Amino acid sequence: MGRYAGFEQRTVDFLAELAANNNREWFKENKQRYEEDVLDVALRFIISMQEPLAGIAPRFTAVPTRVGGSLMRVYRDTRFSKNKQPYKTNVGIQFRHEQARDVHSPGYYVHLEPSRAFLGVGMWRPDPDSLRRIRERIIARPAEWQRVRDEAAFRRHFELGGETLTRPPRGFDKDHPCIEDIKRKSFIATRDLDVEACLRPQFQRVVESSFRNAEPLMRFLCKAVGVRF
Repeated sequence: MGRYAGFEQRTVDFLAELAANNNREWFKENKQRYEEDVLDVALRFIISMQEPLAGIAPRFTAVPTRVGGSLMRVYRDTRFSKNKQPYKTNVGIQFRHEQARDVHSPGYYVHLEPSRAFLGVGMWRPDPDSLRRIRERIIARPAEWQRVRDEAAFRRHFELGGETLTRPPRGFDKDHPCIEDIKRKSFIATRDLDVEACLRPQFQRVVESSFRNAEPLMRFLCKAVGVRF
């Protein structure tokens, strides 16, 4: 295997077919294709990210296992959803902090589906205690947060997004200069990519460069929630 790995057209093709045939019978008949065209390709990419990720963020892990590692499971949890389709129609890869408990912890993310692709960094819907600690760090260090948020290299690669509150959270000054950031429910930033870009040999270099430029945000969040970057 070469230094760089990416996705393949057959991965996108399978995901598109799965979207059109999202049922257990079709998936069972095409399980071997899933393993070869999606699972093996994604695991190869995770393996290829182990060395560069160790240089970018050594406390984050690239774990190439079929279950419980960096690759998110294909099976949807439909228990509390009106959408009862059993399978996800995307590849989701999260490189989590070594102390992470779940997908809501600090992490780097790669997303591919037939119609879109993006990279993500940060913390998606952190638990209430972590969210409070992030907000309190912004209150205590507003200038540091603004430098992180507005840093030129970061803004060239990423855009902060996610859901926000309509009103300031209880106990926080509505006139604080960073109140719009304090209202965030998630502290995530994303970079949209063309699906075709994920199929090119340069894709992994794009991922590495993007993750490297997210270091200020990731370092700020790790400090806020009390884990080492």
